[in-house]
Amino acid sequence: MKTKQLIVFSDDWGRHPSSCQHLVRRLLPDCEVTWVNTIGTRPVRFDWTTLKRGTEKIVQWAFAPKQPKSTTDTEPSPKTLNPLMWPSFSSPWNRRLNRKLLSRALKKNIVDLKDAVVLTTIPITADLVDAVEVDRWVYYCVDDFSVWPGLDSQTLAMLEKSLIQKVDHIVTAGSNLASLIKEQGKESTIISHGVDLEHWTNSATDNPPELFQDLEKPLAVFWGLIDQRLDLEYLQALSDSMTEGTVVLVGPQQNPSPELEKIPRLHCTGPVDYNQLPQIAEAADVLIMPYIDAPVTRAMQPLKLKEYLATGKPVVARDLPSVDQWADCLDVAQTPQEFAAAVNRRFTEKPSDSQVHARKRLLEEGWNSKAEQLKIILFD
Repeated sequence: MKTKQLIVFSDDWGRHPSSCQHLVRRLLPDCEVTWVNTIGTRPVRFDWTTLKRGTEKIVQWAFAPKQPKSTTDTEPSPKTLNPLMWPSFSSPWNRRLNRKLLSRALKKNIVDLKDAVVLTTIPITADLVDAVEVDRWVYYCVDDFSVWPGLDSQTLAMLEKSLIQKVDHIVTAGSNLASLIKEQGKESTIISHGVDLEHWTNSATDNPPELFQDLEKPLAVFWGLIDQRLDLEYLQALSDSMTEGTVVLVGPQQNPSPELEKIPRLHCTGPVDYNQLPQIAEAADVLIMPYIDAPVTRAMQPLKLKEYLATGKPVVARDLPSVDQWADCLDVAQTPQEFAAAVNRRFTEKPSDSQVHARKRLLEEGWNSKAEQLKIILFD
């Protein structure tokens, strides 16, 4: 029996634990995976973020082997391909050049390309659908790129519109994203994000992380990308309401508001390894999701929501569509004052009995079952 071949276009493998990476890790035993690391979703700017990212890609290109390589993780990993690319898709010649570069890389490095299935989470692959003969194209829609801060939103919206019309199947991470796809005349299959319960229940320790040792307790903790999606009013209201303790933001920063650092009692730790997060959760008193209410946050499906719930800790979140299905598992706030009051209450109160009972639904949300759903779409 021929080995199933899967080609994946998504965020760079190993850069952060995205939903696509969680799913593909569980498909590795059943198929040969080539993961294509790309660029081009952000406008080219002369700033530190662009310089850093550009340097990373130049290093990848300079030291990439001629053939896709297997990564060196102790866990099973896909082969990674780092094709040379132009860092923009904003003009017709940019798109033609990248179409040529990417299609050439695939044809050169993938044996039996016509039998492969392509899974893409990024709209920049739209022009490849007509240029590369494969068995099936599947678009896995995880965000609304047209409203994501820092991206080349106009170009991505145009490319996504094209991609949606060309692919064989569309998977969405939630009903809100499915609605956006339906507005363009296409149906999708919803596969909501999963959670690795074992990671969050068996990896925690009683030893507080070093980065928390000097912080005043209690701790209200957020982890994830620190950018302009965080609501300063909610964070300010929480800080103003606290007579003791610290609001801790854990993760990399990507052009957050300069006003963030002016909020008292707020501390940013910088990025940490994914495997440290259970220990960080154990040290937290309350886990928080203080996002703004905007098109970008109304479309997103944050992985951290189910991760938060899996820790057993109290959780307080802004009222957004992604929270609706799990509202009985946590405290939901509609105003900065409600948010601050709920966090302060949970500093001393554990999750209610009804919340604990409702969280048992997480047992049905494992990544293994999500991967099985995706595998049917990809290969059946």
